[in-house]
Amino acid sequence: MPEIDHASRPGLLTIAREWGRIGCVGFGGPPAHITLLRRLCVKDRAWLSAEEFEDGIAATNLLPGPASTQLAIFCAWRLHGPMGAIVGGLCFIVPGLLLILVLAALFLSGDAPLWVRGAAAGAGSAVAAVAVHAAADLVPASRRRARSRARWYVYLLLGGVSTVLIGPYLVLVLLACGIVEMLVRRERAPKSRALPVLLAAPAAAGGLGALAWVAFKVGALSYGGGFVIIPLMQSEAVDHYHWMTSAEFTTAVALGQITPGPVVQTVAVVGYAAAGVSGGLLAAAFAFAPSFVFVLFGGPRFDRLRANTAVQAFLDGAGPAVIGAIGGSALTLALVLDHLWQFGVLAAAAVWLVLLRRGVVGTLLGAGLLGVGASLLGLPVA
Repeated sequence: MPEIDHASRPGLLTIAREWGRIGCVGFGGPPAHITLLRRLCVKDRAWLSAEEFEDGIAATNLLPGPASTQLAIFCAWRLHGPMGAIVGGLCFIVPGLLLILVLAALFLSGDAPLWVRGAAAGAGSAVAAVAVHAAADLVPASRRRARSRARWYVYLLLGGVSTVLIGPYLVLVLLACGIVEMLVRRERAPKSRALPVLLAAPAAAGGLGALAWVAFKVGALSYGGGFVIIPLMQSEAVDHYHWMTSAEFTTAVALGQITPGPVVQTVAVVGYAAAGVSGGLLAAAFAFAPSFVFVLFGGPRFDRLRANTAVQAFLDGAGPAVIGAIGGSALTLALVLDHLWQFGVLAAAAVWLVLLRRGVVGTLLGAGLLGVGASLLGLPVA
């Protein structure tokens, strides 16, 4: 990548202000974040060339973790080195994190008002449709990259089935699909790929150590987008450690979607359910730490990473499995719904999102309003 003109690069205060602003208004997930960063860095301030910015998108998409967060960290790193990356990344993350913790305190309160419980039940009902929408958006580009359509569909199916059957060990299937594609193309698997096998293991004990380990896996293993870690979080937070109920988990995912920032921030709600505000902050710190490490230590090597045919082959195998996993998470999220009216909300959300192609945030807010209406009509929301 070409070097930045250091005389024209922004100072840390400017990075803090501008990245903080994007962190406050970045509703709508990665597409909104990328648009705002491109407008700031390329169009309005000309801090980066269009080529540099597109290279940043391509490079961060090769990494596990929340890609748009890593892009924000990467752009700040290009402009002001390691300190810029740290300041920009924190200012991008913190506004959404604070908001989601406030909402977690409201929605997970044991004595929350009836309308709040209704809103949570309504928004949670639509989360499965959001997962389908997220998977569908990834299909065209992934299918175009496929060397073999037959293998692509096999990887897709394996990802979906594994999400339903083996939950937190899904990452092993993603890893296997990537390695198989590398072997088919006669490329040697890089030794570093053994790391996810270790990270897939559950923590033996509970407490804050377990919370930190789960959060770290969320940040380090979310290949292909935040939704792929939903099965892992659901299995650990609901089934294994019992930090929250299934209904509370769907509410957590909904909160991760309607707040600015990546869906990975859902882990902060899980942390809040496990250990209050300190648990939420701890979970967020361990979930986002890998993104900073990947950019700070990998930034100078991104060009070589993108040119590595073995890495490209791995992603071509793991990519469709990720899409299948995201689609499979829709089934696990739908199966936790308790009331008939919630399935009606889910169906309406699916039509609104998948068929009419409307926005996620508006869909979840509308579903929340339907939930409020259901509570006022006396329908069950617990």
